[in-house]
Amino acid sequence: MNFKYRDEGTARKIVSGIRDMGIESKFMHVCGTHQDTIVRFGLEEMLADAGVEICQGPGCPVCVTTSREIADAVTLARSGVAVAAFGDMMRVPTTIGSLFDAKAEGADVRIVYSIEDAVEMARGMSSPLVFVAVGFETTAPSTCVPLRSKLPENFSIYSCHRICPPALKAIFDMGETRVDGFIMPGHVAVVTGLGMFRPFSSEHRMPQVVAGFEPLDVLMAAYMLTKQRAEGRAEVENEYSRLVRDEGNPVARRLMEETFVPVDREWRGFPSIPRSALALRPEFAAHDATAVHEDILSGAPEVEAEAAGCRCGEVLRGLIRSEECPMFGGSCRPSSPRGPCMVSDEGSCSIAYRFSPKRAST
Repeated sequence: MNFKYRDEGTARKIVSGIRDMGIESKFMHVCGTHQDTIVRFGLEEMLADAGVEICQGPGCPVCVTTSREIADAVTLARSGVAVAAFGDMMRVPTTIGSLFDAKAEGADVRIVYSIEDAVEMARGMSSPLVFVAVGFETTAPSTCVPLRSKLPENFSIYSCHRICPPALKAIFDMGETRVDGFIMPGHVAVVTGLGMFRPFSSEHRMPQVVAGFEPLDVLMAAYMLTKQRAEGRAEVENEYSRLVRDEGNPVARRLMEETFVPVDREWRGFPSIPRSALALRPEFAAHDATAVHEDILSGAPEVEAEAAGCRCGEVLRGLIRSEECPMFGGSCRPSSPRGPCMVSDEGSCSIAYRFSPKRAST
């Protein structure tokens, strides 16, 4: 157990409380940071002893971005448009290559740490620049802010932003895996509040707990979900009350509502999910890459959803563990990833490889 000394006794008490309820459960989280905490601190083994399994869900924004979207960005770069994106996006492979491949070929592909970096780059250029925006409700407000000011005419945004709840409903409706409750991402709820999760509990009788990212947060979330099951409840509870408020962040929510419109879109490993992605509203068409560069994107080549043998889609749906993919730790490693779950720091395969060296070497 890799806890700080003062937390170890509390962790054991929480796990003992779960064990005493005598209920076996399978919970799903939808956050790469939760997965990092679970694996890094050995929570899987602790909770398994108490009858609880926690599986990975579609919580890594880079991972759920489709090969089609990555291929669009690669196509823009190869067509002479400068492309700026976060570092995790650069190495995601597709059957026509990655953004790093395009850069190696001479395309203008740039790593940025924020959309503001990309805007400043565009100001110093005469040619077009596209920022590839990824992330859930946590990062979407930051994409909104520059659109409230005077942007350079050569700057546009290719939005890959996603919304959490529709993907969870898709998992429930697809019926592929039994899930007894969800651990919801605290950083998303800081923005959205709790309201958007409640219909899923009321309509589908699904217990949910919004949790923080320390080991004790995750253990308490598992305890609270187990207690809901023991008492026959299905509610949205807030474990992360030190930061999450019921109403969320009204300013950030208003920014998203004024900037984006929910649209149907595929996720990696999923069919098209209704109203699960965020597209720029028509009034921002002058800075929407899908409109500004429609001619280039219409000619983007078709790509396979996954590389041959890659099972990232099944990992993201909670059907298999990363270690169950036959390529894990062999042909698929951080140095030679075959799918995004091995690329992103929030990807389940990357986390398993970095923190489970014995399993990674098998």
